[in-house]
Amino acid sequence: MPRMSRAVLPALLASALLTAPAAADSGYQRYVALGDSFAAVGTLTNIRTDPIGCARATDNYPSGVAARIQPEQFVDVTCGGARIPDLTSPQDVTGGPNPAQFDALTPDTDLVTVSIGGNDVGFGEIISTCARLSLTDPFGAPCKAHYDGELERRIAALGPRITEVVEQIRDRSPRADIVVVGYLRILPPRGGCWPVVPVAYGDVPHFAGIQDLLNATIGRHATAAGAVFVNAGVTTGHDVCQLPHLKWVEGFIPTSLSVPVHPNARGQAHVASITAAAIG
Repeated sequence: MPRMSRAVLPALLASALLTAPAAADSGYQRYVALGDSFAAVGTLTNIRTDPIGCARATDNYPSGVAARIQPEQFVDVTCGGARIPDLTSPQDVTGGPNPAQFDALTPDTDLVTVSIGGNDVGFGEIISTCARLSLTDPFGAPCKAHYDGELERRIAALGPRITEVVEQIRDRSPRADIVVVGYLRILPPRGGCWPVVPVAYGDVPHFAGIQDLLNATIGRHATAAGAVFVNAGVTTGHDVCQLPHLKWVEGFIPTSLSVPVHPNARGQAHVASITAAAIG
């Protein structure tokens, strides 16, 4: 079984890796993909029905990784809305439930990717709250004032849980290379595009910083536990405020057949590319 170096993917290589040649016949026997909607979604017309409530698409990043590395078996159990408890317990979704994601892990699994933690800190709630508050003060920072350090505390509490996720994967699949994949950048580092994307201008750098903190925390705890971390959020210029042909994450009103405030097909292709490159 191929082994890869257990190091954080260098941020400066992210752009170059987008054009890295596709790997083929990597020698992996069984690749299992775990995670939430940032791993599951893709083009709406490519959503699978097993169950449909997971919004698991055939052009999500795990599928792109599988196409590049060509494992003998590929099992995608990612599911929209998943939180860490849904890794070990069934998740209630439309057409479901989706079985506990860890049920897919076996002793012969030799590659696992996982994207998890965003829902555990309440990303959906944060986005909707910031959008609502932006109407009260579009040029200020009402969302930052509303949470007043709460988001930083949530992220700090998430860190040890990421360590536990990696350890639990290793307990079930001792031979597996474990790759933890972070979140694509949603907002630009500064500026914004209110009201098209309703986040107040003063909240944009704060929100971007919160997402950077989330990725950094996930990455630090994942690597400390022996996993490889792929930071999908380091590349700028492809956020929700960009032109349709540039964005990797859709806004509140998608400009492609994609889920709002989630990766589109281009974004998932990028994540697949840098993840496959990290696997080597």
